[in-house]
Amino acid sequence: MSEVSSAVNRVRRATIERTTGETSIVLSLTIDGSGYADVQTGIGFLDHMLTLWARHGLFDLTVRAQGDLQVDEHHTAEDVCICLGRAIDQALAERAGIVRTAHSFVPMDEALALVAVDLGGRPYCVVQADFATPRVGQLGTDLIAHLFESIAFNGRLNLHAQVLYGRNDHHKIEALFKACGRALDAATRIDPRLGGTVPSTKGVI
Repeated sequence: MSEVSSAVNRVRRATIERTTGETSIVLSLTIDGSGYADVQTGIGFLDHMLTLWARHGLFDLTVRAQGDLQVDEHHTAEDVCICLGRAIDQALAERAGIVRTAHSFVPMDEALALVAVDLGGRPYCVVQADFATPRVGQLGTDLIAHLFESIAFNGRLNLHAQVLYGRNDHHKIEALFKACGRALDAATRIDPRLGGTVPSTKGVI
């Protein structure tokens, strides 16, 4: 069996540990999971978003995070998403055999969101979403774009996210995270027609 074929058949899983003067995080991700999530960040709304991200993406995700929440939620939320991006990158390794690009539209009551991703190794992120309130639960809405940026740049992926319309900020953000999970689920799937090759004309990602 070739090295590339072996990579396609391996368990796509990663554990990331990150400790700084502001946070301490252990995050484990399995790409080919069942949607199981056990997320404890100390930020209830972020826990909710990552749990439904895993559920709709059929990823298995475990997060234990401790951070300087006495300051605010910024460092903890940011570092968790940095770890999530790094886990995606590490679990996919050289990304042999994957579909690579995908998108998902997800409605949440009156809100509709679109997320499109390309796992081609070129990090970029565009988020188009307007929010009416400064916070949802313990999470500032001004952080939402930054959290997707943290995932994209550390996961070496291109991510475009847009709220097409909606009124309720909870619904808008939930639709974004669900759409992100479903788009990544589709993009990370193995396409047997590729025969274990890297989906790029360059031969590498």
